[in-house]
Amino acid sequence: MRCPYCETDDDKVIDSRPADDSSSIRRRRECLKCNRRFTTYERIEKTARLVVVKKDGSRVPFNGENLLRGIRAACGKRPISEDTKEAIVRNVEEELQREFEKEIPSVEIGQRVADALREVDQIAYVRYASEYLEFRTLDDLAETVNELKSRPPTLPNQERLFE
Repeated sequence: MRCPYCETDDDKVIDSRPADDSSSIRRRRECLKCNRRFTTYERIEKTARLVVVKKDGSRVPFNGENLLRGIRAACGKRPISEDTKEAIVRNVEEELQREFEKEIPSVEIGQRVADALREVDQIAYVRYASEYLEFRTLDDLAETVNELKSRPPTLPNQERLFE
């Protein structure tokens, strides 16, 4: 590591600890030439970026912001915190990174988001599912609502989903 003060690349690590979200390591270093201290962060580089395979066969890079935008639209003015919406995106993205190497079908992403929304808020779930499941008739919508009535979510309050 090159010292930011004297540009020498001779230093020693004084302290290492997990950073904020435990996805990186914070290292405190001391330059052996000028004896000044500085901090560096080390994190895993996600070289294998996910590519979403859309229904029409086209491929686009995975973008968590697009996912969040869809969740926000489905939630509308429902009493769902922004932290919960962001947690859904974070959890889905982490699952995808663990389970898929490169390409992932968009329907897989949609199903995971729908499942998470179902546990958080049934109305947001129906709104999201109406796009994701491509309801064609009112009967399609009624079938989904009846399914929700017969099978309530396993987690009745949204905070438990992300503990």
